[in-house]
Amino acid sequence: MSLATIDRPTVSFTATRPVAVPAAAPAPAPVAEAPRLRAVPAGTEARGFVLYVGVDELKADAAGTDLGHLVEQLKSLVAQLVPSAETHAAVALAPQGAGGRDVDVVRLALQDPAALARQRQTPAPELVKQRGGVVIDISRKRLVLDGETAGLTYKEFELLQYLVLREGRTIDRAELISSLWNAGDDEIPNERTIDVHVRRLRSKLGAYEDIVRTVRGVGYRFDRHADVSIRQATTPSPDF
Repeated sequence: MSLATIDRPTVSFTATRPVAVPAAAPAPAPVAEAPRLRAVPAGTEARGFVLYVGVDELKADAAGTDLGHLVEQLKSLVAQLVPSAETHAAVALAPQGAGGRDVDVVRLALQDPAALARQRQTPAPELVKQRGGVVIDISRKRLVLDGETAGLTYKEFELLQYLVLREGRTIDRAELISSLWNAGDDEIPNERTIDVHVRRLRSKLGAYEDIVRTVRGVGYRFDRHADVSIRQATTPSPDF
């Protein structure tokens, strides 16, 4: 073996002075792979995503906007973050008065696979114990859920009744306080008081809690569903 074949030294010598031998160029660093989403199986790639937004026109209007403006704002945000991204928006429609959570209605209307699978797993109606629905009996000051009387306090029923008699109108907290509490009451009400009473009322409504809707930044509203019936008193309610 001759010295010319040895490539380990980085410096070689002549009879007069050393001559620097350039070091080999470093190997290029491996390109890091983009992190994979956990839900993406091997052999596939993510090409986009769907964001289901559950908000009806009344709630959007109460917040000072509308569905078209929300769509444009979301599309604008995507274009700002990823200018090359493509977007497509679809509005989910449901029969007027249809119950259920807005986002669940949207997922079913737009054929979300997980929502459809869950719906298929739901027992047939004939196998489910028939629900009696909600009866708001203003004449007797009582609430009946699926045939069982719910244990509402006097103030909780007054709150529910106030919203029911003003169906479809959003009531702000200040109006509820001035209408349902008197100066001589032991409890000193504030906006937090209303939120606490609404939370307790909803917990007693159980599966029907969404008949009392929160309009963000405004107050509360009663939404009648097909399984809700109201029994009026023979004389008008004094708070109406």
